[in-house]
Amino acid sequence: MERHSIEPRPGWQRTVEEQGVVYPLTRHPDGSLRPYWDESAYYSFTLPEVEALEEVVEELHAMCLGAAGHIVTHNRFADLGITDPRLAGLVAESWQRRAELPSLYGRFDLRYDGTGPAKMLEYNADTPTSLVEAASPQWFWMEERFPGADQWNSLHERLVAAWKRQSVLLPPGQPVHFAHSETDELGEDLMTVAYLRETAEQAGLDTEALSMERIGWDRLSGRFVDDRLRFIRSCFKLYPWEWLTTDRFGPQVLDTLDNGGGTGTTCWIEPAWKMLLSNKALLAILWELHPGHPNLLPSYLDGPRELATGRGYVAKPLLGREGAGVTIHQALPAGVAPTVRDEPCCYQELAPLPDFDGNRVVLGAWVVENEAAGLGLRESSGLITDECARFLPHVIR
Repeated sequence: MERHSIEPRPGWQRTVEEQGVVYPLTRHPDGSLRPYWDESAYYSFTLPEVEALEEVVEELHAMCLGAAGHIVTHNRFADLGITDPRLAGLVAESWQRRAELPSLYGRFDLRYDGTGPAKMLEYNADTPTSLVEAASPQWFWMEERFPGADQWNSLHERLVAAWKRQSVLLPPGQPVHFAHSETDELGEDLMTVAYLRETAEQAGLDTEALSMERIGWDRLSGRFVDDRLRFIRSCFKLYPWEWLTTDRFGPQVLDTLDNGGGTGTTCWIEPAWKMLLSNKALLAILWELHPGHPNLLPSYLDGPRELATGRGYVAKPLLGREGAGVTIHQALPAGVAPTVRDEPCCYQELAPLPDFDGNRVVLGAWVVENEAAGLGLRESSGLITDECARFLPHVIR
């Protein structure tokens, strides 16, 4: 794994905007605009590195599924902050009927520097973004800058194939709605949903677009409707389940949840069981089930334990995006008690992101259905990958 500087293409901003990255610049806290899509550098990997990472990702995904099953079997929903018995029951039913429910993709965030085993930082299997730039613009960048090269990237083909395979799980004769929130100011959620809608259409599905805020409720029929008053039978939503179930219409979501048994009215994609994988408590349960695994970091729910005087730790809220609420704690002297936060957190061993000339990089490894499908890299100046991170392309050399 190496980082290389390179001259950006003339007109790069317009090029990537036309390819779907309508948010190529990020406004930083000081008011400045800086590139989010950053092609002033790129990363290269050897083929053996990529093949080894693919195996790690698929093993981690299988372990996460095993942990989800453990949570359901042993009724450990409270560890995830799911204390509503009804919601817990519906998530359990969703898990048990998962073969009947469409489920598309997820993204592992990994710590990797090319010299040791990749370490799982977290798994976003409900509302992962940075998909558009990983799937298309970085592929086109490679074709233009390094003709004949290769890339860990079969995202587009696998997404189209996944929609085709899973079309039999969707309500027949009805369009799939694709929804994002109007609160997305950057346009990232909008373009992610638009791209996934495009892959569904290439798979032959009938689709409709709308925003979450324009989903209506028909009191007479007891169903969700779109802005043309048509029943919403299936909906891909880039909207976290923890919001969907606690919003004003959360009770109606639970009342009409289609868990594959034919009793509900709306099939949501991703399905409710993905709540088990996108919760940071999963990290602690994985460590409990697979202590010492080379691709896991020690993680706990009740406090940092030995991490406080060991290598230090990171406190992560159980739910959150873009590094929100994450705090880093260096190792304490023996005998000094660590601070345990009031809110439920996962305490994970500190594994500083690798530093390439002042750039801290995290690997976003994608899974489509149950297979490793591609790679996107984000850089930041600090140890936390936040909303000011940059996306860099890669090649296999």
